[in-house]
Amino acid sequence: MIHKFSMNNVNVVLDVFSGAVHVADDIMYNIVDVYEDGSREKVLEQFKDKYSKKELEETMDELDELKKQEMLYTPDIYENVQQFIEAREPVVKALCLHIAHDCNMRCRYCFADEGEYHGHRELMSAKVGKAAIDFVIKNSGKRRNLEVDFFGGEPLMNFEVVKEIVEYARKQEKEHDKNFRFTLTTNGLLLNDEIQDYVNKNMHNVVISMDGRKEINDLMRPKAGGQGTYDTIVPKFQKLADSRHQTNYYIRGTFTRHNLDFSKDVLHMADLGFKQISVEPVVGGKDTDYAIRQEDVDKIYKEYEKLACELYERHKKGGKGDFNFFHFNVDLTGGPCVVKRLAGCGSGTEYLAVTPSGDLYPCHQFVGLTEFKMGTVFDGIERKDIREKFSKCNVYAKPECQTCWARFYCSGGCAANAYQFSGDILKPYEIGCELQRKRLECAIMIKAKEFQEAEK
Repeated sequence: MIHKFSMNNVNVVLDVFSGAVHVADDIMYNIVDVYEDGSREKVLEQFKDKYSKKELEETMDELDELKKQEMLYTPDIYENVQQFIEAREPVVKALCLHIAHDCNMRCRYCFADEGEYHGHRELMSAKVGKAAIDFVIKNSGKRRNLEVDFFGGEPLMNFEVVKEIVEYARKQEKEHDKNFRFTLTTNGLLLNDEIQDYVNKNMHNVVISMDGRKEINDLMRPKAGGQGTYDTIVPKFQKLADSRHQTNYYIRGTFTRHNLDFSKDVLHMADLGFKQISVEPVVGGKDTDYAIRQEDVDKIYKEYEKLACELYERHKKGGKGDFNFFHFNVDLTGGPCVVKRLAGCGSGTEYLAVTPSGDLYPCHQFVGLTEFKMGTVFDGIERKDIREKFSKCNVYAKPECQTCWARFYCSGGCAANAYQFSGDILKPYEIGCELQRKRLECAIMIKAKEFQEAEK
């Protein structure tokens, strides 16, 4: 199976099963899919008026050599791995701790119901947090490296408990030969020098939330009282990012139907000095005014291409204006392991969310949907049927993924988004898939252009 596309004056041919990426001249680009069945006669007949026989024969010889090297037209080598992935005994290696089901902002698109997660406002106690650390140690098997994300709502509204949990985990990791890596996700309103110092000493990564230009950010991310947040958070975030030497953080934004020109927001944040940027399309119901609609997709495609071309130019120049865009980061030399390629983030099996009261859910986006409650940090996983259902959530279990060239990059997409739009974790969110494919093409284009530049 191959996928080909042309962007920014470069022709790209991707061999899906080997992952090989080829920068093709026009002849190869035009005939590569026609020649997939190996019929020289078909190629010679179809392109006889466009290219000479010699040109076509030489190009087909090149394609034959690539096939021989298992870099083109390769068979599916992953299909038989599915049964082993589904049958594996899962270990928990990451927790999302909902430190605060409360928030000092009222983001209009918030999936967490303004921090309440369809319940009531609540802060996690140190007792629950410590029990969560005990739970992940007990259920992590032989895995040594464990991840814990402090999430909300707004986790800085319960910062003293964050510190208690970190201190407890550090003691336990020595006793159990584990290594914890902590992440904090924050809207930044409560950031100060003391918190920044603590975060830099104890958090492996920080996710900071902002949507871009002042008018866009303040429209969608107001304070609880309705005031804008841009002027408050920007200087704090700039200071934090610089204090972390512009690494080990992401400024994470969301674009909606109100800013389909979101490339301007990405570049605005880059021009503010941020080097690590992630801006995601909103996932909202059809009854909301901000949700992405099918008729918006072509415009979003153009924005991604515009952003990718600009990012390529900034990479080439380097210096102050250069930055990384999360969705354009792709590793073409190795990439994730087979399990990650097929099953994705591990929600419901390797990755779980913990509510302030200690309930376990498949991930943070399922919290509050009581039919997905899996157990508690005190009693363990009681609903093993839910875990089994998520363990079978992989690209070979999803009919829509069977013909999709991008399935080994997106791993079948987000289960929560799928459930929100179809009521089935095995039925991918269609618009999300379309945008993911475009982002991947943009990411691969950047790598291909950089390869071309290096070959000159």
